Amino acid sequence: MNSMPLARLDSFPYRHRVREVMSAPLELVEPEMTLGAASRLMVDKKVSSLVALDGTGRAAGIITERDVLRAMARDSADAATDRVGSFLSSPVLEIRSDAFVYKALGRMMRHGVRHLVAVEPVTRQAVGMVTGRALLKLRSGDMVQLGDTLNQAQDAAGMAAVRAELPGVVRAMLAEGVGVLNAAAVISQVYCDMTRRAAELAGAAMEAEGRGPAPAAWALLVLGSGGRGESLLAPDQDNAIVHLGSEADDAWFADLGQRVNDLLDAAGIPYCKGKVMAGKPAWRRSLAGWEEEILSWLRSLEFEPLLMVHIFFDFVAVHGDFELAEQLRRMAVDLASRAPLFLRRMAVQIEDHRAPLTLFGRFKTQEGRVDLKLGGQLPITSGARTMALRLGSLATSTSERLQAVQEAGIVTADDMDSLCDAYKLVTRTILDQQLADIEAGREPSSRVNPKRLPRRLRQRLKEALRTLEGLPTITRDAVSSSVSG
Repeated sequence: MNSMPLARLDSFPYRHRVREVMSAPLELVEPEMTLGAASRLMVDKKVSSLVALDGTGRAAGIITERDVLRAMARDSADAATDRVGSFLSSPVLEIRSDAFVYKALGRMMRHGVRHLVAVEPVTRQAVGMVTGRALLKLRSGDMVQLGDTLNQAQDAAGMAAVRAELPGVVRAMLAEGVGVLNAAAVISQVYCDMTRRAAELAGAAMEAEGRGPAPAAWALLVLGSGGRGESLLAPDQDNAIVHLGSEADDAWFADLGQRVNDLLDAAGIPYCKGKVMAGKPAWRRSLAGWEEEILSWLRSLEFEPLLMVHIFFDFVAVHGDFELAEQLRRMAVDLASRAPLFLRRMAVQIEDHRAPLTLFGRFKTQEGRVDLKLGGQLPITSGARTMALRLGSLATSTSERLQAVQEAGIVTADDMDSLCDAYKLVTRTILDQQLADIEAGREPSSRVNPKRLPRRLRQRLKEALRTLEGLPTITRDAVSSSVSG
């Protein structure tokens, strides 16, 4: 993979989602409609394509203006009475409606097409159309191929080449004014795409070796910051499997999980030190098995289950049966929302995350650095998760969870604004340090050297960290308020 020309970056594809640029609703066509009627419909609706749906609302075929022109050129006027069904292209190329625009651009470029059907992430129902014509204003350059290049990767080295480009991509995004949470979302998307591609490669290798396809419906989940869409440049693996198989099927899922973990490690996403990986028995379970495990966490008085909840409840499905993953999410959130004593314990635990400041307002450092993940990000993500779970919110990102809490009237808008601003500042400070460390040949982490920060930024950061001192009280009050309400 050639080095990407970062100077050509247009930030639009990294700031906006497909749902913002797609045309909706879809213009539909029935296979029995004549080609002449379909062409008139395109003209009347001012669109360049029509989509046929199956009984579940998914795209079954597409016909474009080019298809019509080719038919007319070949059969002249006779083509007007032909049935559309003979000209529908299938399978239809799709893009998730929540994907960043750069992924849609890359997919169009790779496949040489001008139309992508936008689909809902979980149900895969068709909801809109993305056209090359609508995206002409975007100067895509080579950068937009970043995500789609992973679809062509045949091994860990191919995936590692994409990951190696991330620091340059992030640096260019920040220089173009892309917000830090959007930058983190792009990073997370690449990590999720790597995980998905690892699963595809692992599954293909198993079939080639005679292991056969999956014995039951299943989904691969990315947990933690990757699931929240808030990863930065020092990742490790947090992944799991949910399936509808029996104990006898575990050997297949164990093999798949281990292969995924090995591929990701070789591609630059290291094994999880806490062994939160699909290759480990504790992190691959049937749907019923996950229900039993979650209930055990919620009933436990030990400390470790609290950690499991914090990692697990942020998950996002990246491969397999997305509806199964959503079934797991709804079940898990429902169970947690009805476990107020456990949520109160989660709220109390936030008090353990003290702001890394001394009594005199200096940064608490070790070897000249302060850990802003432990003392800055974790309290906010933990508080947002706890409050959102008590509400029964299915949101996973920290900002969406805080918004849900505010909309419920549990916490004031001022408090939420302060927490959001603090989270953005802490995250941006960590990311800037990571970029500097990578450029200097150091391993990136969440530990920041405060001396490299301008004086005004140091002061703002201290004020943001002091904001977190009231977070335990906010969270406890929010949980108690929602319990009584």
